[in-house]
Amino acid sequence: MGLLLKEGIDVNLIKSAFFAFSLIGFLIILINTYQIFKNKLSNYTLQLAGLIGNTSFLGIPIAIALLPSTTINFTIGFDLGTTLFAWIFGPILLQEKNQKKNILNLRSFLNALINSPASRGIIGVLSAYLFNLDEILGNYLWIPARIVIALAIIIVGTRLGIITTQKGKIFDLNEEIRFSIFLKLFILPFIVFLICKFLNFDFYQSSAVILQAGTPTAISTILMAEAYDVKQKIASKILFTTTLISIFTIPLLKILLDVVN
Repeated sequence: MGLLLKEGIDVNLIKSAFFAFSLIGFLIILINTYQIFKNKLSNYTLQLAGLIGNTSFLGIPIAIALLPSTTINFTIGFDLGTTLFAWIFGPILLQEKNQKKNILNLRSFLNALINSPASRGIIGVLSAYLFNLDEILGNYLWIPARIVIALAIIIVGTRLGIITTQKGKIFDLNEEIRFSIFLKLFILPFIVFLICKFLNFDFYQSSAVILQAGTPTAISTILMAEAYDVKQKIASKILFTTTLISIFTIPLLKILLDVVN
């Protein structure tokens, strides 16, 4: 919310949020429509882990460190779109036993929408605008927002430490898990790159959303898997592995973007 108030809601933020939300939704539908993709990613845990990135805890700090401040709204927008999709549809999709019932349940959908962290942030920002408090709150919340961003990286490290203490071989990865990792770190950023070219995004706009697309699997995927008791070990392995590999892939993405430019 602090970042939103500081930077404001503009067309770039809305465009980026819609981009992320619609792309993830389209790919989920595509995977479940064609059997060739469904065979590779047979359940929603694998699919969400391959499409929902850690855009808040890692993506935003990376963007602040590597990109001009003028592109921050593209970064925040992609995070909002990703977070909205994850917390609206993630719980619905992961409740496999009542899947059909939940998808058609408008009350469940609205409840998920209202309780989404992204929705709460947007509601808070719009309320601040309504009462003309956006500038005051933006200045006061900017410093806490920067502190939260720094602490977020510590949270990621702590969560990874917890995962490594769990029983089972963390690097015992079957073919489906490997494909989900490949989708998250390589295929998704490439798809976003192609779309950016098609939409004529400039270099920094493209870099903002491509780096967001290349972030490792979000912590929310394992939180939802644990909450609904659905394939927690798979979510843990993908989160852990993508985070480690992203130490190399994110700098590589930035280098490739500079070369292409």
